[in-house]
Amino acid sequence: MTSTMIAVFFALMALAVPVAHAMLGGTAFALWMEGRPMAVIAQRLYSPTQSFPMLAVPFFILAGSLMMQGRFGEYLVNIARLFVGNLRGGLGQVSVIGSVMFGGVSGSAVADATAMGNALIPVQKKAGYPGGFAAAVNASSSTISVLIPPSIPLILYGLVANVSIIDLFVAGILPGVMLGLGMFACVWWVARRKDLPRSPLPGGFRAFRSQLLMAIPALLMPVFIIGTLRFGVATPTEVSVMAVAYALVVCGLIYRDLTWRGAWNASVETAMMTGAVMLIIMASSTIQWLLTAEQVPQNLALWVTGTLSEPWMIILALNLVMLVVGAFLDLPAAVLLLGPLFVGIGQAIGMDPVQLGLMMVVNLSIGLYTPPVGTTLFISAGIAKVGIGETVRALVPFYLVALFVLMLISYVPALTIY
Repeated sequence: MTSTMIAVFFALMALAVPVAHAMLGGTAFALWMEGRPMAVIAQRLYSPTQSFPMLAVPFFILAGSLMMQGRFGEYLVNIARLFVGNLRGGLGQVSVIGSVMFGGVSGSAVADATAMGNALIPVQKKAGYPGGFAAAVNASSSTISVLIPPSIPLILYGLVANVSIIDLFVAGILPGVMLGLGMFACVWWVARRKDLPRSPLPGGFRAFRSQLLMAIPALLMPVFIIGTLRFGVATPTEVSVMAVAYALVVCGLIYRDLTWRGAWNASVETAMMTGAVMLIIMASSTIQWLLTAEQVPQNLALWVTGTLSEPWMIILALNLVMLVVGAFLDLPAAVLLLGPLFVGIGQAIGMDPVQLGLMMVVNLSIGLYTPPVGTTLFISAGIAKVGIGETVRALVPFYLVALFVLMLISYVPALTIY
């Protein structure tokens, strides 16, 4: 059944069928060929919707959407510009620093790429930045969001791999900072070569002091999330609800820029993003059932450990597979599809599941700005109004930085301390 399902899945993907529908089509055809009852699909589609921890996904998305309805994005850009605008290529550095801070609010690379791209790319082009480079910085730096809590991909990995979401959140901070520093250095190097301008904030700290105070409550959201989880005050799902309440208080009482229309837009955006993610989760549940029924994860782990003798070779092979898959599948779908398979292999070589999760998320996030399906790549190039080829050429040094950080996370377990 597995081989039939895989063949139909890739055939449907080649026909541009959406990922979730391709998953369902492959599973349904495999069951039909084997004469199995189709009721299994209905049961498996329903099962993941009853997961209490899964509620954290829509609530964290809603919290980030609420925060971005007002002037928080403007405060965020000005804070970053205040601290790094004096550097060569300052607006590019603002994009990187802004993504690190924005990740603690949204947890979504797509949301980051859209919000930061619309705010910064037109300004960068006006200041003389090449459109391809502006798009490249935005497309790559926005993926830092998938490591900084509350990361939606880390939540999904924790659910499918049965790993503590709290441990994943804490362990993701250091790799996220490493990736941010690497891209920061990359922007500085390119800016020196291209002689890009500095862009200090007009008026400096005196002019921005009041805005800095206004931005602090929003920037404290990731601290609030990590602190609440780490000290056992609440579960991830409960914290996600508290994050929504926190966002409502900050936007409604402190910023006072949350309107009824803004709340409605945030709710609609959350419903659309949650629907897309949940459809993939439900469809992947059918594939996971089929793989488990045929003991594919166990057999795959035995085959890999028997074929590749050294753990470092197995880790390298896993990374190569994920780099290829990440180029064709969106991040949530790839995590849900590969997570159950790779956990067994990681256990066979003694790899910590938290380290494996971070390695998987960092690896698959590279696919977000890699052709032919890179989501943040297409968003950024569209905002910059430049070709994909021009953007990909400008992305080469960012690919190298991301791969270097990926290798460190893969082979240095101490970097994923939790």
